[in-house]
Amino acid sequence: MSTISSYVIEIRSLTRVFRVGDISVRALRGVDLAIRNGEFVAIMGSSGSGKSTLMNLLGCLDVPTSGEYLLDGEHVIGLSKNQRADIRNRKVGFVFQGYNLLARTTAVENVEMPLSYSRTGHISDPRKAAVDALVRVGLADRLDHTPSQLSGGQQQRVAIARALVNQPAILLADEPTGNLDSVMSLEIIALFQQLNRDGVTVILVTHEQEIADYAQRVIVLRDGKIVTDRINEHPLEAAQSRCETQGVMS
Repeated sequence: MSTISSYVIEIRSLTRVFRVGDISVRALRGVDLAIRNGEFVAIMGSSGSGKSTLMNLLGCLDVPTSGEYLLDGEHVIGLSKNQRADIRNRKVGFVFQGYNLLARTTAVENVEMPLSYSRTGHISDPRKAAVDALVRVGLADRLDHTPSQLSGGQQQRVAIARALVNQPAILLADEPTGNLDSVMSLEIIALFQQLNRDGVTVILVTHEQEIADYAQRVIVLRDGKIVTDRINEHPLEAAQSRCETQGVMS
């Protein structure tokens, strides 16, 4: 059942407990979180803080032990595996540290692929949607290039276009600059900021403070709980001027 809300993410008292032999490991301990449509949020935390577990729950890749989760107004708790796959395909665009592109497949074919799994039929021309997504991320002249013909930053742009092609409610990026040098990292952050200005909700998981400083809101987890949730009044601008001075395509 869907409800109308200004929040794209609503989480209440979310817990996740893993069993390791006879030991219970509490990865999340009653997390409350609300993210509005159009926010750019960075989620931080050291290893073992619970940020990866939270990311998996946000992306419907895992199920919580208890609590409540609404994704774009839809209740996620209690859905079957197939129902979670359906809401994941419709509502979430994933960008990972590894680009996860098919090596012998062109950029446009990589981007078009998620549409072959979509059962909504809301995109009538998958090829056009893939081309439009690549144009949106600045790769209009790389449509027929394979990953081996692209730089690391260009491969990540293809991955971002693939995440956008289904027009998801949220773009969930897990350490998206982890495999990139500082110049290419700025290029990708500038792209996220532009997408966010265009209305895309971006949730970026990172362990790097210098990357989180570009987000509008920074959430820090420790020992399975949110210990900081602050608005970044003056987010850094990976902005076009900074990229241009370093010769980066914006």
